[in-house]
Amino acid sequence: MKSHKRLSLFTLLLLTASPVALAVQNNWPGTKAEQPTPKIKGMPEALAKNLANFDDLDFRVYTHQRWWDLHKSHAMNIIVHYPDGHTTKGIRQHLDDLKYMWTFAPDNRITEHPVRFGTADAEWTAVTGFTDGTFTKPMVLPDGKVIKPTGKAYHLPMATIGHWNKQGVMDEEYLFWDDSVLMKQVGISN
Repeated sequence: MKSHKRLSLFTLLLLTASPVALAVQNNWPGTKAEQPTPKIKGMPEALAKNLANFDDLDFRVYTHQRWWDLHKSHAMNIIVHYPDGHTTKGIRQHLDDLKYMWTFAPDNRITEHPVRFGTADAEWTAVTGFTDGTFTKPMVLPDGKVIKPTGKAYHLPMATIGHWNKQGVMDEEYLFWDDSVLMKQVGISN
């Protein structure tokens, strides 16, 4: 009987504590393009700055191809690791790879970061997002093969893990997305 009462008391505490737990502020809210980056109480200033910088990178610099501002988030000697296994060294080489999406999807853009967080010392950030666009121009593959546009839209999940230096820019970046998902969404593969 004593065990049953403890269980009931535990259940009662659990049930009454649940609404409190649900009411706690989301310390890692997502962000969307064209909306201000939220200010989070208690977040270390350097981490908040790096996450806001990353939002600006994706929503303004990348989406609107304002490449002259890429240095505000990327070190000149940045190392970038891509999902296909290749690595670039230096901002110029990374920039050349970034421009590729607009060759076949002139409306390419990043629309949101549903998940964004980092380490308290602001050395690392992790951000997920969605790249959206429409396949309206010929896609030239690395081997020279040309794929005709299908007119289909894509909503490609992606993620970036960034290592930030003391100057407040990334010196190493790990990019993740699934090219097969992109190919399926634009109607190139099954």
